[in-house]
Amino acid sequence: MRLNTQKARLAALTKELNNQWHETAGGWRDAKRREFEAHYITPLMGGVESALTVMEELDRVLTKIIKDCEEEH
Repeated sequence: MRLNTQKARLAALTKELNNQWHETAGGWRDAKRREFEAHYITPLMGGVESALTVMEELDRVLTKIIKDCEEEH
């Protein structure tokens, strides 16, 4: 399975999680919400963005490797 497929899936799931978080956070306006967001949501979103960037680069490298191997045969 291509990494782009998994990248798209991760992006879609993260978008859904973010939408659900905003819906939940809208009715939860206290210090515990801010603490939860700072401790879990913000790092998670940053980590996903980093992972998506790495997956994109890895997909480019793997595609090139496959192409190079096919040209040799």
